[in-house]
Amino acid sequence: MTRIRLVEQKAYEFQHPLTLEPRDINYGGHLGHDSLISLLGAARVHMLSRLGLTELDLGDTRSGLIMSDLVVNYRAEAFMLDRLIIAIHADEFTRTAFRLFYRVSKEQTLIALAETGMVTFDYRSRKAVPVPRALMEGLTSKELPVSTPPG
Repeated sequence: MTRIRLVEQKAYEFQHPLTLEPRDINYGGHLGHDSLISLLGAARVHMLSRLGLTELDLGDTRSGLIMSDLVVNYRAEAFMLDRLIIAIHADEFTRTAFRLFYRVSKEQTLIALAETGMVTFDYRSRKAVPVPRALMEGLTSKELPVSTPPG
């Protein structure tokens, strides 16, 4: 079987810590796929918030994000109450899109690598639009602040 094999990036500019909750655990007793995807989305929202942006306002009051694709490679299991770090790196910018690379880890253990294709999208006109300057500048800065967990 041919697999898509993701590789770790040289650097990840944003980190979001979190603790796995009972709702994140599947019938196998470990982190569920659906929960991982939701956690990646939450980390992305926190990253944008640190830039003063949202998924529906990327700094120009008209464009948001829409996901075009997603790949996940699992490397290890994660369990209830594990403290994870989701690190994010943005790259491969085009006129209307870019890729986000995620590294999910528990201490020194790599849990998963993931990658999403993100398109800047005008939800009113239902069309892809150019990546806004505020988003581009924020994502390409050397280091974004670490997110703080709620509570």
